[in-house]
Amino acid sequence: MKKYIKSLLILSILLGSFTACDLERFPYDAIETGQSFQTIKDAENWNNGVYSYFRARQYGIYTYSQDVQVDQLNASLDYGNRNGELHRWSTFLAGSYTIRDIWRKYYSAINNINMILDEYSKMELEDAEEKALLEKFKGDAYFARAFYYNELALRWAKAYNPASASSDLGVPVVLTFDYTVMPARETLDKVYEQILSDLTQAKTLLAGEAGEAGANYFNIDVVTALEARVKLYMQDWTGAYAAANSLINGGKYPLIDNETTLKQMWTDDLGQEVIFQSFVKQPEELGNANSIYLGYNGTSQKYTPDFIPSQWVIDMYDDEDIRKSVYFEEKPVYIQGQDYTLTLVNKFPGNPDLFTSANTNYQHAPKVFRIAEMYLIAAEAAYHISGGDALTPLNALREKRGLDGLTNLSGEALLQEIKNERFRELAFEGFRLFDLKRWEEGFERKDPQNVEVLTPGEDFFGKKVSASDNKFVWGLPSNDISINPNLRDQQNPGW
Repeated sequence: MKKYIKSLLILSILLGSFTACDLERFPYDAIETGQSFQTIKDAENWNNGVYSYFRARQYGIYTYSQDVQVDQLNASLDYGNRNGELHRWSTFLAGSYTIRDIWRKYYSAINNINMILDEYSKMELEDAEEKALLEKFKGDAYFARAFYYNELALRWAKAYNPASASSDLGVPVVLTFDYTVMPARETLDKVYEQILSDLTQAKTLLAGEAGEAGANYFNIDVVTALEARVKLYMQDWTGAYAAANSLINGGKYPLIDNETTLKQMWTDDLGQEVIFQSFVKQPEELGNANSIYLGYNGTSQKYTPDFIPSQWVIDMYDDEDIRKSVYFEEKPVYIQGQDYTLTLVNKFPGNPDLFTSANTNYQHAPKVFRIAEMYLIAAEAAYHISGGDALTPLNALREKRGLDGLTNLSGEALLQEIKNERFRELAFEGFRLFDLKRWEEGFERKDPQNVEVLTPGEDFFGKKVSASDNKFVWGLPSNDISINPNLRDQQNPGW
């Protein structure tokens, strides 16, 4: 029985390759897959789709949801209940649009990759260059699938614990293109076995694709960066350290040591420290925006943010820290008819080259992997390795950011400094929920800037959440529980 592509987004990729007469041979809303995998140009079109899907699953709710949920931010009086379910915790339910949409989007991308890989395997190419290019396309697909499964596991499973991963539930693993399948959840170790298997394939197939600063294509360095991240989450300290350190020692991504250049990275998408950032172009190739932090009004030239950083977050940065003036900025704020001056998150102000009107649209090239994260992975992994040197990578990052190096630290004091530096460097990039979960730490939303501008109530500023709270692990989407009998007894606790 022939397989048909029902995804409208997939269909849109193919329309340029078929004439009206070609399409008349098939249902009006479907294309038989064998007709769209005949030439290397066809394969290239599908590979472009892999990158388009990947860009569409960065930033926006894929990034700020994890930060809104925990302790860095407070909801303003004008937040309009946008992301309110996450922020309140008590009303964060399995029917949430955030849960529904992120789950669906990751699995739709995985389904497309499964179909692509199957069809690539059937292509018969004679030209050696075309064969090599097809192998590169396969590597891109394996890398993207590994990325998506890691993101799914981070949200819908417990933090990876080597002692219990063989019994902890992960997420469904689907490796064939079949929209009728009703998969059950695999154990977490099986999910990560698949992630590592896909990374191994990607490392082999992309071995000849050299990395470069600011790259917007998958390459061996991008694969290594994901490997370092995955192995950190798996508590494979030796593997995480080796992968991260190989990128540090490669010297392709020098750390920035001044405020001007750091601001260029975040405002203008300068690629010096960036291992991978998605390709963007206005107006037709833009991605999601981290638009909840500023809320600029071009008419009044004032700001109405949905979420405001807590004072303790700002105070985590010394005045000498070049990140402080880049990540935050004092702004004129207008909330509920009143004027205020507040410090807002300014890490994603919008790249002027990507504006589609006179004012910001908050668009950037999503920075998926940065060398700074590798220094933090190396430091944390080294801390857990007997005889490991955590201070060298930690101080290398600190000193480039304008801070003094640390000395004579060990034990819990050293680990806390590693955590603090990770907090400072990666703030508002979507890591905070996952870090608290794997460190087994709860939180308190303390020290708000100005309670007059914030939504009051026990679920807002002042909220305390214990490390054991069930909602650190997201619930499976209600709709999937309803239609998939193999998931009905596999919901996460507390949902």
